[in-house]
Amino acid sequence: MIKSDFSQSVPENLGCVHFVGIGGAGMSGIARLFLDAGLRVTGSDIRATEAVEALRASGIPVAIGHVAENIDGADTLVVTGAITEDNPEFLAALERGIPVVHRAKALARLTRNHRVVAVAGAHGKTTSTAMIVTAMLELGKDPSFVNGGVIRSLGVSAATGVGEVFVVEADESDGSFLLYDTAIALITNVDPDHLDHYGSEEAFEEAFVTFARTASERVIISSDDARSVSVTTRLGDRSVLTFGQHADADVRLHSIESTETVAFTIDYRGADYATRLRVAGLHNALNAAGAFGVLVSLGIEPQAALDAIAGFDGTERRFELRGNVRGVSVYDDFAHHPTEIRAALSGARGVVGAGRLIPIFQPHLYSRTKQLAAEFASTFETLADITIIVPIYGARQDPEPGVTGELISRLFRDQSRVHYFDNWQDAARFAASIAREGDFVIPMGGGDVYRMIPELLETLALSPGRPLIGPR
Repeated sequence: MIKSDFSQSVPENLGCVHFVGIGGAGMSGIARLFLDAGLRVTGSDIRATEAVEALRASGIPVAIGHVAENIDGADTLVVTGAITEDNPEFLAALERGIPVVHRAKALARLTRNHRVVAVAGAHGKTTSTAMIVTAMLELGKDPSFVNGGVIRSLGVSAATGVGEVFVVEADESDGSFLLYDTAIALITNVDPDHLDHYGSEEAFEEAFVTFARTASERVIISSDDARSVSVTTRLGDRSVLTFGQHADADVRLHSIESTETVAFTIDYRGADYATRLRVAGLHNALNAAGAFGVLVSLGIEPQAALDAIAGFDGTERRFELRGNVRGVSVYDDFAHHPTEIRAALSGARGVVGAGRLIPIFQPHLYSRTKQLAAEFASTFETLADITIIVPIYGARQDPEPGVTGELISRLFRDQSRVHYFDNWQDAARFAASIAREGDFVIPMGGGDVYRMIPELLETLALSPGRPLIGPR
């Protein structure tokens, strides 16, 4: 994988912009915004996904497969750190002297002359960004935005608005969240992650301190995790608004009732504001509290802000119901860090009732799996009934000898509650064979495990509901 390079300046005259890996949630959104700006846009990806077909329908030519000829006519190349150093389009651009720009640099260019709201954190940022955008649209504001996931009610992950505000899900994984001219920064949490890039938890925290200090207007930050608190203590005279369940939070959550949806009250400046969301889970109440902090910082009246957030009905791949067969519900969830998994499974537990939770987990990144294997195992064993694990989605990383999903499964104390399969077909067949009416089966992870769902639903329809095969 290529190392993210932020040194390349963005040409003033971009000409025709070619996106390598255009089908990704972030890349597809940025490509749409470039098209909206009147630029000529092309792209390529390894497969014709729904996102690719939607881009084609919008008028963007997308080639399948990566070959040098795809960049013929391109004046600027936009890439992510996920592409390999031998990618033929990347090499051809270098050979031809075509500027190669990281996607975050391209997005930062789009945000010029806007009041930027940047949302960062190891988890929760996609939902928090979507809540802010949904609420602003409900209130008659018209922000531009780029999110890391499709906002269900809008059907898109990005759009160009006419308002002054530009809402950005800012990626901390490679430090690119430091590129924006941020007015309001929302930090959902500072749970250590991406240590393959940062090298240490201290360096990870330091990056968030830098991010917060660049916010020209206000920092909204969690009161509930230790590293967020540590960041807050280092912000000096910055305008800071804390949110969470802590007694001293400026935006304090209380009276939480989480069943099929979550209701709560926010104490803000001595007054209480209550609502019920359309989505479940304490984690979504916390996301809403952070979004509330952003909205009141933008000058929106508190109850109006909270009422607008209540209209949010989710993003794709965040506990998204994809089908129900034989009374078995199949959900799709993006959770790929232990904290996210705890939040997702805790929220699901409040909905499933007497049914069982059966996650099918695809670990994301070799480094994360190696570092957090014990925490993954503990989380799943504590909160799920039966866990199925499939091979790692390496993304930008090359395989590491001995690092597989079995690292996690071997750390379960009760081996009867975990099953590892080295292929999806066997995993889907096993899940279908053990699932019974009322259960939730949840393919889960930050990679492409969602592609298993059609096969899983079909297998459920054919399965008699008894074990067909045994796990490894």
